[in-house]
Amino acid sequence: MESIFLKLIVVLSIFGLFLFLFNKALRKWLNVEKRKFFSYGHVNEKHTKIDWAIRIVFIAMMIMGIFINITRDPLDRIWYLETYNLLFVCIFITEIVRVMMEKRYAENKNDYIFTAIQLVILAIFLLIVFSTDFFGLLNSEEFLY
Repeated sequence: MESIFLKLIVVLSIFGLFLFLFNKALRKWLNVEKRKFFSYGHVNEKHTKIDWAIRIVFIAMMIMGIFINITRDPLDRIWYLETYNLLFVCIFITEIVRVMMEKRYAENKNDYIFTAIQLVILAIFLLIVFSTDFFGLLNSEEFLY
């Protein structure tokens, strides 16, 4: 079991390092300023209102999904109401809204390009991870026992 967690840490560390170096190079190439860590970074008041509306809708959907799926048989759950699926969709929608708002209202017109490229890289990574069962780690005999 320790081996799986070590592999998981290695895979996530490699992706994190790749993303860090890629973002650093892309920021330099596009002349985009670094955002504050853990900040919303809204472009304007309209973006703030749209972003919070999306968050509230998805929080309500997550709560509803929990109550619906908890009453169902574990093998008969509604996949699109699972919390992790709703969370991924919420993140992608908020980032797409960010791209649109940056394209229209940001002072630096390269901000939206940077955000869009980040979103594409994240989507590709998640697609690869889930389509390969986390690079074969979830199919491992060690993980099953």
